[in-house]
Amino acid sequence: MMEEQVRVLEGLWGDVRELSLGNRIQRLDLAPTPLQFLRDYVSPNKPCIISNAISHWPALSLWPNLSYLSSSLSDSTVSLHLTPDGRADSLVPLETPKKGETCFASAHVEHVPFPCALDLVLNSERNNVVGYLQQQNDCFQEEYSVLASDCDAHIPWATEALGGCLPEAVNLWIGNHSSETSFHKDHYENLYAVVSGEKQFLLLPPTDVHRMYIQEYPAAQYSYTSGSGEFRLELEKPQRYVPWCSVNPYPPPETKENEMSKFPLYFNGPKPFHCTVKAGEILYLPSMWFHHVRQSPDDNGCTIAINYWYDMQFDIKYAYFNFLQSIHHGSTLMNYDATKFTLSDELCIDADELEAEEANQEEDTKDE
Repeated sequence: MMEEQVRVLEGLWGDVRELSLGNRIQRLDLAPTPLQFLRDYVSPNKPCIISNAISHWPALSLWPNLSYLSSSLSDSTVSLHLTPDGRADSLVPLETPKKGETCFASAHVEHVPFPCALDLVLNSERNNVVGYLQQQNDCFQEEYSVLASDCDAHIPWATEALGGCLPEAVNLWIGNHSSETSFHKDHYENLYAVVSGEKQFLLLPPTDVHRMYIQEYPAAQYSYTSGSGEFRLELEKPQRYVPWCSVNPYPPPETKENEMSKFPLYFNGPKPFHCTVKAGEILYLPSMWFHHVRQSPDDNGCTIAINYWYDMQFDIKYAYFNFLQSIHHGSTLMNYDATKFTLSDELCIDADELEAEEANQEEDTKDE
């Protein structure tokens, strides 16, 4: 029975790519019409990258000038997320009281004047702490409202395609090369616009849920003491558990073999979609898609992006995805023998190889 389950899932992963997604994220040279966006991307739950859709934003020329941001936001208090390594909302081994136990770690958050926060983001290595300006609670309109005239309040063609309602939240992100977001999914339709620097996404469709090895982990919180520059990671009280993806797609060399043996459905399965979103581009990230994010800063040392979260439709697709996710409960699927069930080598993934492949594709495009 277990072997049959795995074969059925492998067939599903292949069918979804062959029938709907193809082998790479489609790029559009211009913003789509609302009808085209709804028909070709929202309804089939299919991501795309759109160029020349925000070229009219003053932000594209103003925000990379950090003195402009510091001056405009000189009186603004913002939420600064602090971690020892740039990985917040991620899985981290505890030191105490249960040394070695894996927990879901949230960042230490401080509310500080924007110029001070930006300085810490830009000088993380000097301070042995990584700062990330982000707060996923409509922070652009709450904390950065003085910048509202520099970009659109919503994405008009997306708003119309998604039912006419304005975004549930608009968030601003300012980080450096160390800022990284682990694999997760959101129950929103996400329009992610990069203003400065680049964002690298690994994407997997909701049908690949079993490859994420979602488990419940005890929630923990970083606390940071500025005087000593030390972090402490402590379990929350009362204790709560967070369901989270277990896979790290970029394991260090010393643990890579162990990671691959622990999560064979991921490492032996179809390649995730890898895409780089550059300044001036928008990524449409459909609801329920799993995504892992890294970033490359601009010449000033930071990456700036703004994203629009629209409510998703809780329709038949949501019912399908929920049903699929429920299948693994109580099964032994997670422990299957990877030596018996592997896809062809050309489909098996290595995240670093994906980045190199995309770079070669970009060079080929330039040559043409």
